[in-house]
Parts: sequence; C-alpha cells; structure tokens
Amino acid sequence: MWQRNQTSMADFILEGLFDDSLIHLFLFSLTMVVFFVAVIGNSLTILLICADPRLHTPMYFLLSQLSLMDLMHVCTTIPKMATNYLSGKKSISFVGCATQHFVYLSLGGAECLLLSFMSYDRYVAICHPLRYSVLMNRRVGLMMAVMSWSGACVNSLIHTMVLMYSPFCGSRKIHHFYCEFPAIVQLICGDISVYETTEYISTVLLLLLPILLVCASYIFILHSVVQMRSAGSKRNAFATCSSHLTVVSLWFGACIFSYMRPRSERTPLQDKVGSVFYSIITPTLNPLIYTLRNKDVARALRRVLRRDVITQKWKLW
Repeated sequence: MWQRNQTSMADFILEGLFDDSLIHLFLFSLTMVVFFVAVIGNSLTILLICADPRLHTPMYFLLSQLSLMDLMHVCTTIPKMATNYLSGKKSISFVGCATQHFVYLSLGGAECLLLSFMSYDRYVAICHPLRYSVLMNRRVGLMMAVMSWSGACVNSLIHTMVLMYSPFCGSRKIHHFYCEFPAIVQLICGDISVYETTEYISTVLLLLLPILLVCASYIFILHSVVQMRSAGSKRNAFATCSSHLTVVSLWFGACIFSYMRPRSERTPLQDKVGSVFYSIITPTLNPLIYTLRNKDVARALRRVLRRDVITQKWKLW
C-alpha cells in the first residue's frame, strides 16, 4: 500500500506547448506578450473599478470579479509553462499538479456561474429599470460573487480529490501544458466510473445550466427591446448587452469545444488549442471588449489619467 502511494505521488511530466524550433520560439514569445497584455488589462480594469466611485455598482462589481478570475486564470497556467520551457524541465510535482488542477477548475466553474449572474443583471437593467436598485443592490451582487466562488470551489475540490486519489500507473506524461483533468484521466489505470459521474454532474450544473440561464435572460431582453418604440432606446439596450454577449459567446464556445465533445473524437492537439483559447485568449480579450465598448470604463480611465497628470504637474510646480 505504501509503495503504491509513493508511486501515485510521483512527479508528472508536462508535454508543454513548444519545442526548440525557431517557429515555436516565436510562438512562445507571442504567448508571453499576450500573457502580459492579459495581466495588465485585467489588473487595470480591477483598479479602475476600485478607484472610481461612479463604478461602485453591482454591474461593475461583477465585472471586477470577472477580471480577477481572468487574471488568476492566466497566472495559474502560463508562468509554469514558461518556467518549464525556459529551464528545459517538464516535471511538476504531484502536489503542484493537484493545486493547479484545483485552482484552474475553480476559476473556470466560477466564471461560468458569474457570466450567468451577469446576464441576469443585464436582464433586470433592461426589462425592469425602475426596480434595478431593489433587485440588483450591493448585497445581491456580493451574494452572486460568493455563490460563484464557493460553488465552483466545492465542485473543483470534489473533482481534485477523486482524480488525485485514483491509481496512476505506467507513463506519467501529461499530453498538455498544464494539469487539465481530461489529460490526467488518461493516465488512470483503474475504474473511472466515479469520476465520469462527477464530471457529468458538474457539466450539467456549471456549464449547461448557466448556458440555459443566459439564453433565458437574453430571450426576455430581446422581447423587451423589440417592444421599445424609440430607436435610441434600442441602441442603448444593445450597447449595454453587446460586451457581455461577446464575452459569453467566446467563453462558453471554448468550454463546449473542450469539454462536451465525445472522448473518442478528442486529440491532444485539439485539447491544447481549446485550452489556449479559453485560458489565454479569452482572458486577454475580455478587458479589451469591456474597456473599448463600455463608455463608463473609458471615462473612468480618462479621469484617472487626467488626475495623475494634474497631480504630477502640481508636484513639479
């Protein structure tokens, strides 16, 4: 028993994304540029929302939580991948793999739940604008954030415990650049029926149910917009929802591609491409989409920059 536990807790080997060729060196450099853009963009969004009192509303509080999730998402996977590539080492400890698996799965589940709550926020803002301050206050926004984080963490903890207590034998090589659960499942040499059951339940609760809630919210929103008589009101409604709808489409599209395809049709390359999209590309695009398409965030950025310029001129004077 002790020998089996020692074997199961041995280090894993991460295959990674890149090799030593020039084209892969270029792709690695491009990935790091995208990583830094994601870190700066999401950090700036969080700081703007915290610094500007005009953005202290439930909508922007939820947006700050989304940016925090995206920031943690890229920091969970990319630094380890970059360290392994630059050092030439590909190993990750059993504890490190379990930790990475728990954190990234928690963030992914929390983002699914949060995006569905954000769609409800848009539904209330457009369909019940006079009751918005009652239906969506700070307490409700905080409760939504707590439910997103706690629900996803519980789900991730169950998955991680089931996965890491399973027997591993043979090759310890993970055909991925981080400890993603479909890639780790392939290394289990025992019965995976328990894991498949938990995966099915979590897919329904954290992926299909949020998608249905988002679709229901936008059906009601579309119905309300169609009944609006003013063309200006319709434009404002679409402008309010366009950023969130774009982010939802990118995120859930990548998740469906990665986790809802039959196992027989999955290949390591396809899994890597899907993971790159939702773990690197989407967290980079989210703050750009909200910043470029959201007038309030753009105004907050200008106010902060103007305030800094005035402060520097006053100090020089």
